[in-house]
Amino acid sequence: MKQVTVKRKAHFNAAHRLYRVDWDDAKNLEVFGKCSYPNYHGHNYELIVAVTGPIDPETGFVIDLKVLKDLIKAEVEEPFDHKNLNLDVPEFSTINPTAENICVVIYDRLKRHLSETFKIEVTLYETPRNSVTYSGE
Repeated sequence: MKQVTVKRKAHFNAAHRLYRVDWDDAKNLEVFGKCSYPNYHGHNYELIVAVTGPIDPETGFVIDLKVLKDLIKAEVEEPFDHKNLNLDVPEFSTINPTAENICVVIYDRLKRHLSETFKIEVTLYETPRNSVTYSGE
């Protein structure tokens, strides 16, 4: 059966601070640079969610893009947009909110709502030139 990939873009703005509580400020600054400043900093994140699966013969869809749009809104945009990731998103109370970890958290939030028949890939742009991609491996 032919597999097709559909993609949906999304956007959110959020603040975060990269640091480890078990390190002093000097060590955090050495490893994370200005991203470890105590008063946080923000990004305009761009997100691309790709869903791969067979085309449904009845609808012609892999997935209804309205369903994907609503899922991204509920699981990513509403809980992350204009939030401090360290303080407002429960997953980051114990995980450093690096772009890599944010991408994995988004993947996990979306994947649990999708059929096992779908393969998904999440690409997160922290800046226009810096991105990370996670597909569950």
